[in-house]
Amino acid sequence: MKIISTLSVGSGMVLLLASCHHSSQAPQMPQAVPVSAVEVHTQPVTYYQFYPGTIRALNVVQLHGDVSGYITGIFFKDGQFVEKGQKLYEIDRQQYEAAYQQAVANLQVAQANLEKAKQDAERYQELNQKNAIAKQTLDHALSDLRSAEAQVAAAKANVNQVATNLKYSRIVAPFSGIIGISQVRLGSLITPGQTLLNTISSYDPMAVDFQVDQKEIPHFSDLLAHAAAHRADSTFMIQLADGTFYPEPATISVIDRAVDPQTGTITVRLLIPNRHNLLRDGMNCNVRVANRLPASTILIPQVAVTEQLGEHFVYVVQGDSVVQRKIALGYPIGSQYVVQDGLKPGERVVTQGIQRLRQGAHVIVSANSAAERTGAAPASSH
Repeated sequence: MKIISTLSVGSGMVLLLASCHHSSQAPQMPQAVPVSAVEVHTQPVTYYQFYPGTIRALNVVQLHGDVSGYITGIFFKDGQFVEKGQKLYEIDRQQYEAAYQQAVANLQVAQANLEKAKQDAERYQELNQKNAIAKQTLDHALSDLRSAEAQVAAAKANVNQVATNLKYSRIVAPFSGIIGISQVRLGSLITPGQTLLNTISSYDPMAVDFQVDQKEIPHFSDLLAHAAAHRADSTFMIQLADGTFYPEPATISVIDRAVDPQTGTITVRLLIPNRHNLLRDGMNCNVRVANRLPASTILIPQVAVTEQLGEHFVYVVQGDSVVQRKIALGYPIGSQYVVQDGLKPGERVVTQGIQRLRQGAHVIVSANSAAERTGAAPASSH
């Protein structure tokens, strides 16, 4: 009996130890991860991209003298508006007027010789029909007639040439625009085709040229196709060098024919009114392009997005846990992303505590973030 009692006590101790060991190996419930989350919703979005640009005149012409001589007249003030055909410079005309008068006189002599040669040829032809003169005499008369006709043609060509020189001794504005500071003064000697007299440029409207990445060609092609709808709005605004915005909007005019293979960019040209001549050829500026997204646009904070092997994911709160979901992103706008696919309005995405999460993790959403919603996007620069 004594032995049995001892075994019973020993067996109880073994059972107790086994029970304690089994209790220490039981799985524990994972602790919930505290996170912050925002609710997804749709909204119309306007964001801005900025591009460095250059203001250009649509027409620019450098004025050179086409004849030699000394400047005898300047008929404008530097920087003034000039009309098409307005006289600007005059080169000493005396030699060209004298050459013209001489050429006209030579033409008159040649025409008189031609008239005499015609009369002689007609008379000798009549006499030849009557066999009253030698055939050689008629041949000489006809030859003199052809020579006289050639001399008249040469004299006319000379008159046209000296008349052109006389015309070029006066330099007129090729179109209406703003003329620059004269590069010559009275008495300056002009070398044809070399001496720069001045530069004239159109001023209203002006062009604004800027470069965009070739990936943006479809977007700007769409803006060009609907240019008429943007004429009165602020899709394109010009920011001047002092940081102020030009008061009138620009409109898209043309996209260049080819991409620059070295930079991968293409030139886009805008047109902008310049009635008060505030914009000048060669000015630097920034082009602000407004991009308007529809009311169905979804935005989420960039901090909610994780990237794995080139793909983008967010953690979506479902009850007291989260699921990892792949999404398709669009433009980054400020501190947010446009979501093209993968989320629906009303869902909540985790913005803080992401580093401690995994698929199916239990979470406790911060009470302060439960009512948060993704806000409007700030403007961004490109």
